[in-house]
Amino acid sequence: MGSKGFRLLKRGAVMLGLLFVVVLALRAFLSLRGPPLDLWHTYVPHDMSAKEIRAADWSAYVAAESALFEEVRANVTDKLKAGARNPANRYFAGSPIYPGHFSQDWNRSYILEPDRAPVGAVVFLHGLTDSPYSGRGIARRYREHGWVTVTIRLPGHGTVPGGLTAAHWEDWSEATRLAVREARRRVGPSRPLHLIGYSNGGALAMKYALDAIGDNNLSRPDRIVLVSPMIGITSLARFAGVFGWPAVFPAFEKTAWLGVVPEFNPFKYNSFPVNGARQSSLMARTLQRQIAQYERDGRLLDLPPILTFQSARDRRRAYPRVDAVVSNRGLFAVAHRAAVSDR
Repeated sequence: MGSKGFRLLKRGAVMLGLLFVVVLALRAFLSLRGPPLDLWHTYVPHDMSAKEIRAADWSAYVAAESALFEEVRANVTDKLKAGARNPANRYFAGSPIYPGHFSQDWNRSYILEPDRAPVGAVVFLHGLTDSPYSGRGIARRYREHGWVTVTIRLPGHGTVPGGLTAAHWEDWSEATRLAVREARRRVGPSRPLHLIGYSNGGALAMKYALDAIGDNNLSRPDRIVLVSPMIGITSLARFAGVFGWPAVFPAFEKTAWLGVVPEFNPFKYNSFPVNGARQSSLMARTLQRQIAQYERDGRLLDLPPILTFQSARDRRRAYPRVDAVVSNRGLFAVAHRAAVSDR
C-alpha cells in the first residue's frame, strides 16, 4: 500500500472514530432527558449463576428463588418512595396488581401435575422480559392431557428489571438443563419429553436440543414446539452493548437502558436494559454458529420433530427474525421431514 493509500486509510479510521464518539455523546445527552430510574431499575437482586444452577436440583432452585423474592420485597417494595406508592405500580404492596396478592404468583417457577399417572413431561421456557406466567395456558392444557409441566423462571426475570442488567445467557441455558432434569426425574426415562419455547425461550429450547445431540448426559427431547422463536435477530443487535458504555459514569446511568417505562404489568417487565438485548444477541449468534456447524456435519437430522408458530408480524420485522436463519440453515426442512416420518 502506498503512502497516499495509507493516509486515506488513516483519515477514514479517524473519521469513524470521531463519528463513534459523537454517537456515544449524543446517546449520553439524550439519556439525561429521559425519565428517572427507580428502585426496580437500580436494585440488582442476587440470582443464581450458571455454576450455582449446575450444582442445584429443583428444590434448591425453588428455595433460592423464594429467598430472591424476599430480597426484592425488603429492598424494593418496602423502600418505595411516596411517589411510587400508587395503584399502577406492580411493586407497591397496596396495589391490586401486586403479584403477591394473586392466588398464585406466576412470576415464580411452578410444576403442574396431572390427576393420574403422567404420560410424559413438558418443559416450558418463557421469553425475554417475560415470566412463567406466559406458559400457564399451554401448561394447563398439557396437564389436562396427563402431562407433567415444568415451567422455570429464568434468572434475571420475574423480580425487577434491574435483574436483567446482570443476567447472562449461560445462566438461562443452565436453568433450561435443570428444568429438563426435573421433568425427566418426574416421569422416568421411558416417557416422552417435550420442550416448548417462546421467543427467547425458543432459542434456549433449540440450544438445548442441539447440545443434547452431542452430550449423552443430556436427555433428548422427543418433540420441540417453538412460538415466535428468537433464533435470528438483526445483525445490529450485536452492537447493543455499545450504547450502554456511557453508563460507566454515574451521571449517564440511564444509557444502560433502552427503555424506562412504568411497571404496571404484574408478570412482565416494561423497561428493557441494554444487557437484555446484548445477551439475547450473544445467544442467538452462538446458536446460529452451532446450527451451521451441525448442518455441515449432517447432524441436524438427529433433531426431533419441530413445530413452529410464527406470526406474520414477526416475518416482517428484523427483530426477532426466524425465517432467514431457520430456512437458510435447512432446519425447517429437517424438522418437516422428521415430523412427516414420525406420523
